[in-house]
Amino acid sequence: MSIGTEHEFSVNDPGYFPAPVSDLVIQDLSGRIEGQIPFCRCLLSKELQKTVLEFIPGRPGPVSRTGAVLQEAIDRFHARFRGRYALLGLGMHPTARLDQTRVWDHDEGEYYAVYDRLFSLRQHGWLNIQALQMNLPYRDEADLVAQYNRVRSLLPYLVAVTAASPLVEGRLTGTMDTRLVMYRENQRQIPLICNGIVPEKINRLPDYLALMEEIYHQLRRKGADILCEEWVNSSGVIVRFTRPCIEIKALDEQECVRSDMAAVAFVSSLMRAKIRLEEDRDELLALTETAIRRGTAGLKPELLALCKEAEKSANSVERRYLPLIRKRAEEGSLAELVADRVREQGCTDPVIRELGMSLRNNIPFTAGS
Repeated sequence: MSIGTEHEFSVNDPGYFPAPVSDLVIQDLSGRIEGQIPFCRCLLSKELQKTVLEFIPGRPGPVSRTGAVLQEAIDRFHARFRGRYALLGLGMHPTARLDQTRVWDHDEGEYYAVYDRLFSLRQHGWLNIQALQMNLPYRDEADLVAQYNRVRSLLPYLVAVTAASPLVEGRLTGTMDTRLVMYRENQRQIPLICNGIVPEKINRLPDYLALMEEIYHQLRRKGADILCEEWVNSSGVIVRFTRPCIEIKALDEQECVRSDMAAVAFVSSLMRAKIRLEEDRDELLALTETAIRRGTAGLKPELLALCKEAEKSANSVERRYLPLIRKRAEEGSLAELVADRVREQGCTDPVIRELGMSLRNNIPFTAGS
């Protein structure tokens, strides 16, 4: 399966303090400030927060090609900005304070003004989140419905193995996926937009369209017609019609490209696997809460069973990446490993530096030093 991916990394000074300079980086590379520019074989895109840049491989492809294209761009970035800026993964910047962030203040300001009026952007759930997004193409309505429902049933397990945000403002939160805790609350004035991360099952396309129309209705009542677009849905899985795909939004960015591609391989394999999954929404919400709070620790038997099924259905390329997912299931998500290391060392700085080197060298972070 060819899956499109989008990867959000924080931009930092050499000491890994967040730097709100995405516009300056884009201007340096292209000669002008734009929302998105070509960069190597990727697109380099701004985000709401000026401390984050998104890397988008130019076209969907198998995990090996996608990983190579993405790593090439990361290598080029670090070579170009050596001594000035460094990238860092994870689901949130581990030490960023809100006074170190800035909202993108060039194009699309009309959208951000409405978001700010409705929800207030000055919170970590807007200005300090980084996601790994996956786009799964669908063939027709039946395929759309089937993929959407399978992804929603997989969300708790995908959240568990990709949890990577145990720190906020330099402190351990006690939660492995703090990004999702904040993400699901950042639009609480209209709860249906995030919909508790796990949406309801759909039986046909009109079910999804009815959900979107209700979101639009609630936005219009608040004078926010400008936000009535397909991308406003912030659930863990949504449908994109303009680029026909199922988009997975619930995953934390990982520490390096290889770990991102392992998550992609896991999803690809499970979409083909012959497995029975939980469909009851209350059960899925409870499982997702366990994944958010504990990472893989609370779902180990289920995850190991899914790893076995993924290995059965994986192709030869995907199978090379899946041992990392099994290791995460057995030894802990990235968040669990990072939290353990911070507790051992009593400070965050050396751990953050190691995570930065993981991204540069494309070597997964490990439990030992």
